[in-house]
Amino acid sequence: MVLNILFNGEPRETQAETTIAQLLESLSLPSRRVAVEVNRQLIPRQQHAAHILNEGDEVEVVTFVGGG
Repeated sequence: MVLNILFNGEPRETQAETTIAQLLESLSLPSRRVAVEVNRQLIPRQQHAAHILNEGDEVEVVTFVGGG
């Protein structure tokens, strides 16, 4: 089954039962350098592997960039 979500404001399809961690991995995003909100609620990194996405979820991911 396919889920429709919004990812950073853009429509995206993902498989049912996908976790935040799986979504990040499929997009080649480093889980240690991102902050993730689902439906405007910040999801702690420790919960990424357990948080299953649902139909219509709005996922916002911000990538941290180091510099000096």
